[in-house]
Amino acid sequence: MNSRSDLLRIAHAAVDIARGIMLRSNPGLITSKGDRDMASEVDYAIEDAVREHLRIHTPEISFLGEEEGGGNPEDGALTWVLDPVDGTANFIRGIPMCAVSLGLIDGKEGILGIIDLPFIDARYSAFKGEGAYCGNRRIHASGTNDLSESIVTMGDYAVGNEAVSRNAARMDLTAKLAGRVQRIRMLGTAALDLVWLADGKTDASIALSNKAWDMTAGVVIAREAGARVVDASGIDHNFDSPVTIGATAGILPQLLPMIQEALS
Repeated sequence: MNSRSDLLRIAHAAVDIARGIMLRSNPGLITSKGDRDMASEVDYAIEDAVREHLRIHTPEISFLGEEEGGGNPEDGALTWVLDPVDGTANFIRGIPMCAVSLGLIDGKEGILGIIDLPFIDARYSAFKGEGAYCGNRRIHASGTNDLSESIVTMGDYAVGNEAVSRNAARMDLTAKLAGRVQRIRMLGTAALDLVWLADGKTDASIALSNKAWDMTAGVVIAREAGARVVDASGIDHNFDSPVTIGATAGILPQLLPMIQEALS
């Protein structure tokens, strides 16, 4: 049984491998994954390398990756969850807002998260109950309590099947927020949304979706920094939640009714 320190060491080493591949590689061949969705050669190269590293060092832990799948988390079991390049569209265009996101799920709840931003040269990490860090610096969510003073990030608009109907709620919510918040930002990577919430750079992160590889690591980091992360009903977020809402404790009660109205 690996200790907390063992798991962190193994995870950091895995993310070191991923960071190196991303920094020294061009995107290469782009593979379509459907309507306006794609993966680069780097996505697959990172996932293969990280999967193999974790297989060697933690053979008892299952693995779920964005590009090539794996087993879904089971109650009482540990599962590594990887997004090899979170923000692939940004990466392909040379936009530096992209990340490697590696989380560890225990049953349905994330307990470890590491997010590396290679082109911003920052690494965020957290283990449940141990606080959140950017490098060696302890980080904390902001103390913003007034929606009019908040900077809110939103996840990408939907693509693929039923994108028009799915985006109706997103457009409605954008309009509602625009009249209330200080600024809205769309960064193109859920990992960055959540770690900047954790680091007090933003005050809320709204994604009307929940895919484990996108959210697991960032949710752990945001929570350990003092942010709340819930679904649209206000219940604590987990693997099965339909949406992912992170915010400071003061902002969340003001955001939830707006999100619930947009989704209704």
